[in-house]
Amino acid sequence: MTAGGATIAFEPAGGDDARWCLEQYYAELASRFDDGFDPLTGNNFDPAEMTPPKGWFAIARLAGRAAGCGALKRIDGGRGEIKRVWIDKSARGLGLAGKIMDRLEAQARAAGFSSVVLDTNKTLVEARAMYLKRGYGEIGRYNDNPYADHWFELRL
Repeated sequence: MTAGGATIAFEPAGGDDARWCLEQYYAELASRFDDGFDPLTGNNFDPAEMTPPKGWFAIARLAGRAAGCGALKRIDGGRGEIKRVWIDKSARGLGLAGKIMDRLEAQARAAGFSSVVLDTNKTLVEARAMYLKRGYGEIGRYNDNPYADHWFELRL
């Protein structure tokens, strides 16, 4: 299977497939983070914030099945924040995360954002590598996410 047959579309952040993706994402973070992960602590996910015009929730599909997700939320007039980029283990290595990032960054440009920011945990080394490869630069802390160790920005 290749990412060429994948679709990336904005869908309701409260839909069944969105909830499934987020449950898988949270379970993976809980298993990878040193002290676990509680989605209700700190940087909570509110589907209303991921609904246009406040935000957008993207789902990647392979053969019609949800295989990943990512979100973009408006944090102020000129900036967006990318959150919850995740790919199912069965679909990793196909370039889906990059396709999700492409879609979110394109939406940020269309929404008139001058930059996007994001944060990540120190254990997610593959995410950090992807952000750096995409041209994101490390910045100082911009939020109070208790799970974040690194903060990035991309000027659009």
